[in-house]
Amino acid sequence: MSSFSLPVLEMQLVLIFTITQASYRIFRPMGVPPFASQLITGMILSPSFLGRFTIFKDLFTIRSQEIIGMLAGFGHVLFLILSAVKMDIGNIERLGKKALYTGIASLLAPTLIGSYLLHAKLAKSWLNGEELLNMSFLLAIHSLTSFPVVIYLLEHLKMLNSELGQFGLSAALVSDFSSLTLLILGSIAKLGKVKGSMYAIKEAGAIFLFLLFVVFAFRPAMFWIVRQTPEGKPVKNIYIYIIMVVMLFSGLFTLSHSMSIFLGPYLVGLAIPYGLPLGPIMIKKLNSFTHNVFHPLFVTTCAMRTDLRLLNFNGRPMIYNAILVSATFLAKMLASFVLSLYYSKMPFNDALAIALIMSFKGAVHLGFYTFFGFFPTGTLRDQSLSFECVVLLLNVIILPILVKFLYDPSRKYACYQKRNILGCRRNQELRVLVCIRRSTNLSAVIRLLGAASSSPARPRLAIYVLHLIKLAEEASRPVFISHQMQKKIPFRNSYSEIVIKAFRHFKRDIQGTAVSVKLFTVVRPSKVMAEGICSLALDKLASFIILPFHRKWSVDGCVASEDSTIQTLNRNVLEHAPCSVGILVDRGHDYNLGLSSTLMLSSDSSTYSVAMIFLGGNDDREALSFAKRMSNKYSKISLTVIHLVSPGSNELDVTNDLENVLDSLALKDVILNNVGDEYVRYLEEIVQDGPQTTSTVCSMVDEYDLIIVGRRHEMESPQTSGLAELSTFPELGIIGDLLASSDLNTRTSVLVVQQQKMII
Repeated sequence: MSSFSLPVLEMQLVLIFTITQASYRIFRPMGVPPFASQLITGMILSPSFLGRFTIFKDLFTIRSQEIIGMLAGFGHVLFLILSAVKMDIGNIERLGKKALYTGIASLLAPTLIGSYLLHAKLAKSWLNGEELLNMSFLLAIHSLTSFPVVIYLLEHLKMLNSELGQFGLSAALVSDFSSLTLLILGSIAKLGKVKGSMYAIKEAGAIFLFLLFVVFAFRPAMFWIVRQTPEGKPVKNIYIYIIMVVMLFSGLFTLSHSMSIFLGPYLVGLAIPYGLPLGPIMIKKLNSFTHNVFHPLFVTTCAMRTDLRLLNFNGRPMIYNAILVSATFLAKMLASFVLSLYYSKMPFNDALAIALIMSFKGAVHLGFYTFFGFFPTGTLRDQSLSFECVVLLLNVIILPILVKFLYDPSRKYACYQKRNILGCRRNQELRVLVCIRRSTNLSAVIRLLGAASSSPARPRLAIYVLHLIKLAEEASRPVFISHQMQKKIPFRNSYSEIVIKAFRHFKRDIQGTAVSVKLFTVVRPSKVMAEGICSLALDKLASFIILPFHRKWSVDGCVASEDSTIQTLNRNVLEHAPCSVGILVDRGHDYNLGLSSTLMLSSDSSTYSVAMIFLGGNDDREALSFAKRMSNKYSKISLTVIHLVSPGSNELDVTNDLENVLDSLALKDVILNNVGDEYVRYLEEIVQDGPQTTSTVCSMVDEYDLIIVGRRHEMESPQTSGLAELSTFPELGIIGDLLASSDLNTRTSVLVVQQQKMII
């Protein structure tokens, strides 16, 4: 074998990556992550298998293992840095109680159960004092739910943007911070016992000062870098180099103060803002080489230290360790499952999937097991590491398969909380995501938003405008851009320039109202455009998505253009959206950037007339809620609620059916609280069947500037009998399809509303 280090290292790398890729090809169809293949490779090269032969002993000598081990350790540092950068600290402020309690329970339950087992009579009779202390640290690792490990699993299963994935990340964030705090305190306590209390206090003070530096110096410096970077421009390389130097020195600092070399870079990584432009550029520069080269070396070299021949349970510490592993795993599973099922009201499969995600183990656990030899003797340490690697391998193979089996990709953006207009209190902020495909979509959208925000007396309205730009299908990497409304447009003659300019005018005209406007551009292939819309709606906690209709009419009433990709997009969003959805059919005038963009109050302004056609059901109640938010006595918005009822019925008095009761309450609220103002009217129209409904609707269409209707999916009534068979656009529902018919020569715009689909 060559005496030169580089050829030996090259041969080691070729062998490791060949075995890793071969095993991954076997396990990949089952949904097993690459981490399992890297563990298997290490075990194959360990003394249990190939490591017993002379040729492999000569290849992996002690000297060569030091070199590859150094690269592996550096790879683990980079892995923790990337994981920390991906952790959005801002999520801590947005954590809901459900994720908070689940994260705490997933740590507290196994810790309490394990502590009880360690303080039981059996433990004291089987283990001596030093073994009990070391077992306490093992308990902390067994109870840990690591954020880097969870995000690794969710990225592999493509669940990061799902509500289930976001819930798991939030819960893991709580558990990770709590575990990290306990581990630091535990390490300081151990230092106090081993080297004295004064030494422990000195080291704790140094770590505390380091935390103050990260929070009050390094993190503000990161935001300063973000402010210094022009929109649309990359971060200067000099800043990236400085950040990497600080990270590496932070590892040396924590190591010199009796802590792990991995702690410093992880804490520094947490201080880097997750959003553009700093977080993504760090991930882009480090991600590929870390995940494909350096970190696989770390996992494999750690697993190479195992020796399955040492696995026996003759010694009491090993037996007790096995009991502790089983008990903590079951306690974590049960606590996460019970809270998700009963407190968070998740379906059974989703609650079980969350429990499995919170119980998943990975590289962070492997690093702790490898670098912290908790047992004093070499034999016990090797036995423990071999046992932990086997447990890790079983965990990392079985749990992802079960999660993949339980997780339904078609419900990727399904939501466990009410995010609709009806669920928002009248004084609560309403978050609306508006999608713009072409500049011709601007006219009706600007008029609708102007009507919804034309009075300072209204509740706060947060508007997120998303400009959709189609990317070539062969390009798989999407581009996502956030524009700040107060900044100068950084480019000319771009697809988004006219949209940015239009909403700048809109923002200027609505000054003095409780409205905020933020603009985004997403560049994606059309087949995954709906995913970008749902992901942003989920991230911004939007209650309502407004989509453009795929058909555009000319001034003379003829169909001017039709885009089938928009139709497909609308149907996909309606199916998977995490909130309520509205499709806006624009049959009015094109928007002109030189004119006022809103319907602000003025003495000479004309009334904007809105009608809401009500038949009943979830979607109609949602549409009525939006219509009521548009109208009040301080604005020039005239609202007419038209209730279509069958002959001989008084639906406001029907109380024998839950849906009818809810419809009755919604309409009574309109009558009792709104009728009497000159801008709100309630009308009842008696219709016998579908043809009469058609006649009634068509006769009133030209009286209004905007008509709001519910999509009324999966609902039948005498008023709509026979109309479903004539429907051309199912995404508009029966009444919406009727109002969008080419037979109607009208300039009245239509908003078709579908209420959020809740998980059942």
